[in-house]
Amino acid sequence: MNKSRVMLVGAVGSGKTTLVRALHGNSGSVTKTQAMEYTANSIDTPGEFIENPFFYRALFATSLEAEVIIFIQDATREKSVFPPGFAGAFSKRTIGVVTKIDHPTSNVERASRFLKSLGLSGPVTSVSAITSEGLDELKEVINWA
Repeated sequence: MNKSRVMLVGAVGSGKTTLVRALHGNSGSVTKTQAMEYTANSIDTPGEFIENPFFYRALFATSLEAEVIIFIQDATREKSVFPPGFAGAFSKRTIGVVTKIDHPTSNVERASRFLKSLGLSGPVTSVSAITSEGLDELKEVINWA
């Protein structure tokens, strides 16, 4: 079975690269994503692409190369960088993922609310790339199981 190609979108430091590495079974330290990073099954986008509306067109164009758009919300952040209803601008399946759920200051409920305000076509799941909690569920949602 072929895995769906996913595109990860989220704020700087939200855990996109750590998550995609965990999904691929890789661990270890990560560095800041400076440009779009492609693998056979994923597209990791820099956080600046959602934080600066000037780059939205790049996100829309790149999304054509993916089957699923994953919007990432860090559970420790008190604000969202996503405009309400933003997922509706994509013609692909959209899901939400709450990251850093193992952090002592995480607020999964708040992060889930932020993601649901995007108008996602799919579910919101919660994961920890450190403990692997929720990764199997996410793999099922994105057809990587």
